[in-house]
Amino acid sequence: MRRPARGRTRDPKIDRLSQVQLFSACSKRDLSRIAALTEEVEVPAGRVLMRQGHLGREAFVIADGRAKVTIRGKRSARLGPGECFGEMALLHSAPRSATVTAESDMRLFVLGSREFTALIDRVPAVGRKVLEALAERLREAERAQPHH
Repeated sequence: MRRPARGRTRDPKIDRLSQVQLFSACSKRDLSRIAALTEEVEVPAGRVLMRQGHLGREAFVIADGRAKVTIRGKRSARLGPGECFGEMALLHSAPRSATVTAESDMRLFVLGSREFTALIDRVPAVGRKVLEALAERLREAERAQPHH
């Protein structure tokens, strides 16, 4: 019987979640809890996954496939496996800041804000780890902005 490589589990969902910056500080136990709350969905190419200005109630992790991000109709980024989008909805119910559309057939892990809030209530350390990752993403975005 082969053993999984060091740092990897037998669960591909947990392995994929461990690659997501948002969950990078989480332990395998934390990741297992998060994985148990996610729903795996498949979507066809062309499907709008979230629309700018619409209220968000979930975050998405790309397991397979590619998506494009547009802001005010202009392409902003491309996303692929291991990337997460819509994560602000896990912490705050507000209109989406971008539209994300599947460029190919995709397999996604969807995490609802209600489920995530319940997890943070039970395991506050997960919330702290996710907030730290969000703060780091914000710092990176600020550094990338041109200075005037």
